[in-house]
Amino acid sequence: MPAILQAIGAWSRPTAFLERNRARYGRRFTIRVVGQPPFVVLSDPEDIKEVFLAPPEVLHPGEGARILEPLVGRNSVILLDEGPHLEQRRLLLPAFHGESIERLSATMRELAEREIEGWPRGEVFALHAPLQRLTLEIILRSVFGLERGAQLERLRELLGEILSFSEHPASLIQIAQRPIFGRGPWVRLQKLLVEADELVFALIDERRHAEEAAGSSGSEDAHGRSADVLGLLLGARHEDDSPMSAAELRDELMTALVAGHETTASQLAWTFERLAREPRVLRSLAEELDEGSSEEYLTACIQEVLRLRPVLPNAEPRLVKREVEIGDVRYPPGVVLIANAYLLHHDPEIYPEPYAFRPERFLDSPPGTYTWIPFGGGRRRCLGASFAMQEMKIVLRALLETCELHPAPGGPERTRRRSITISPVRGGQVILRDRRPARSRPSLSASPAAA
Repeated sequence: MPAILQAIGAWSRPTAFLERNRARYGRRFTIRVVGQPPFVVLSDPEDIKEVFLAPPEVLHPGEGARILEPLVGRNSVILLDEGPHLEQRRLLLPAFHGESIERLSATMRELAEREIEGWPRGEVFALHAPLQRLTLEIILRSVFGLERGAQLERLRELLGEILSFSEHPASLIQIAQRPIFGRGPWVRLQKLLVEADELVFALIDERRHAEEAAGSSGSEDAHGRSADVLGLLLGARHEDDSPMSAAELRDELMTALVAGHETTASQLAWTFERLAREPRVLRSLAEELDEGSSEEYLTACIQEVLRLRPVLPNAEPRLVKREVEIGDVRYPPGVVLIANAYLLHHDPEIYPEPYAFRPERFLDSPPGTYTWIPFGGGRRRCLGASFAMQEMKIVLRALLETCELHPAPGGPERTRRRSITISPVRGGQVILRDRRPARSRPSLSASPAAA
C-alpha cells in the first residue's frame, strides 16, 4: 500500500487499521508513513519483553519520540536516552509517586466534585471536553500549586490552543518536518509556545526567588514537604549536587502538563462510555463504593478500561541504534520498533473474549508485565502512571457517588485519533441522572464507620 494511504488509514481508522493488518500479517508487521522511518508493530509478549529489556544503547525511545520536541523541549525525560534519561528520571520520580500523590488527592477530589456538580442531568452529554477541562485544572494545580488567578487562566488558555493544534492529521507532519518559521499554522503554534514559555519561566523564577527568600521549599504540607511538582523539582539535585536548570524545569513541567492532560481525559471518557453500557459492572462498583472498605473492584474496572481502550496504543517507539535481534528477526539501525498495546490487549490467546468488558480478569490475577502495557514498560514505563491511576479513581468515585450513569443512544463509540492519543469519536456521550441527594462524603482515608 502506498505510504500516503497507510498514513490515512492509521489516522482515520486507527484501531481498525491495526486489526486488519494483524489479521493479514500476524503479530508483527511494518507500517510506512510519509516522511518517517519504517515502524515495526509488535504484539507478541515475548517480542515485547525483549524490546523492553534491550540495553539502552541499542534502542532509543527518546529519539523514537523526537516528533514531540517542539512541544515538550529537548530536556524532556520522554526524549532523553541512556545516562541522561536515567539521571532525569531519578530527579522526577519523587514528584509522581507515594506521598507526593497522596498529598495531591484532596485537591483532585475538590476539583472533581466542583466540575461534576455543574454537569447537566437527564440529557445526552459528551464528557471528553469537560474532562479535558478538569484534568487540565488538576495538572496545573498539581504542577504549579496555583489557585485561580490570571497566571493560571492564561496558561490554561495557551495549553488548550497548543494541544488543539495537534488534533489535525497535518499537524504531526508539520511538526516532524519543522517548516520554516513564518509560514502557515506553524506560525500560530510558535507564538503560542513562546508565550507559554515566558509564563512558565516567570513562574519558575518567582518560586525560586520566594524559596530563597524564605529559606524553605515552596508550597509545603504540615510536615514541611513541598506539595506540588514544581516545588519538588526545585529541591531536586543532580549527582554533582547542582539544581535543575530553568530550561530543564521548563521542559519537565511542560511534559507533565501535556502528558498528564489529554491522556487522562481521553481515558476517563472511555471509562464512563464503557461503564454506561455495563449495568452489571456498575451495580458491583456502586456496591463497593457504598460499602467504602475496598477499592479492589474500582481498580480492576480501571485496569480493564486501560486494557480495552488504551489511549496510547503505541508504547513509546524505540529507534534502533545498533543492529538487534527481536524474536527471529534482525533489525538494522534506523528502524523504529513499537510495542502495540491495543493489539496485545485484544489478543484472544492472552485475554479470552478480548472485546468483552470483564474487570474480573484482574481480580483473579494482576496485570502482566508484558501483557498489559497501557503505560509502556521497562525502564521507560510512564512516570505518571501512579498519578493517573489515582486521578482516575478519584474522578470515577466522585461521579458515581452522586450520579447514575446511563448509555447515550447510538451504540458503542468507535475510536478516533487526537494527535498520538485515541479517544471516543462522539466525545464519550452518556446520560447522567442524580443518584441521590448530595451528601457529605468522607475523605479518601476515612474509615467506613466515619462514612
